[in-house]
Amino acid sequence: MKNVAVIGAGTMGNGIAHTFAQFDYKVQLIDVQQTSLDKGIATITKNLDRMVAKETITEADKKRTLKNITTYTNLEEGVECASLVVEAATENVDLKLKIFRDLDKFCPDDTILASNTSSISITQIASVTSRPGMVIGMHFMNPVPIMKLVEIIKGYSTSEETFKIVEELSKKLNKVPVEVNDYPGFVANRILMPMINEAVETLYNGVAGVKEIDTVMMLGMAHPMGPLALADFIGLDVCLSILKVMHEGFKNPKYAPCPLLVNMVRAGKLGAKSGEGFYDYSQNRKAEDISKMFSQ
Repeated sequence: MKNVAVIGAGTMGNGIAHTFAQFDYKVQLIDVQQTSLDKGIATITKNLDRMVAKETITEADKKRTLKNITTYTNLEEGVECASLVVEAATENVDLKLKIFRDLDKFCPDDTILASNTSSISITQIASVTSRPGMVIGMHFMNPVPIMKLVEIIKGYSTSEETFKIVEELSKKLNKVPVEVNDYPGFVANRILMPMINEAVETLYNGVAGVKEIDTVMMLGMAHPMGPLALADFIGLDVCLSILKVMHEGFKNPKYAPCPLLVNMVRAGKLGAKSGEGFYDYSQNRKAEDISKMFSQ
């Protein structure tokens, strides 16, 4: 398995492409927007430069990694030689189902189809293909080149052979694969998202401020980053969509998104990527300056 197609050049997609390319896989990075591809390659280059500066890789490693990545705006052309496809598009059920219908049509019969979804049912995704045994969840963590964990999610029909191939592949990327069953949110987000949502509720109810909530969790619970800063880093829109999937999937009110989170996403305050969330990133890319909305 040497050809890997990655769909989506956003935060997760470019990180996944970077990781495979660094381990000498030929990567076809696919996105409908050329601007997204250009931005994705620029991000990969910047991250590689940082690794060179830290002397974790050489300049030759950087050049080889970039040479291993080819970009495409046409899905059919991008996947025609792929042994594995990793879909990392927006966390939207209808969009993912459409992509997997197209992948089933365009990919060779022996191509494994993986989704980097953080919450959507692998069984549902697999159901729109003619190869449900070869559909699997491969949920990387952000930032992908650094974080060790990969949640591997078996859908109802995922074959043991497909699971073993993806498990071994994850180990070759120097990752730690963890087998997870196919329920909304899997493990990581089933535990993480309610915590983030409760932190937003705590702020919404006036129990404490942004900095205070994050400080309690960092100093009291030994978290490296507070839940509100982490939500900004993940993207508040991503947090909201995962909570909606879990709320819909379990029909349990404990997963209902906090109204403050809903309003912030409506207002376009999505966290670090939009320049403002619970913190203000206009002067500083770190979560240090509290947003004016919460600093009175």
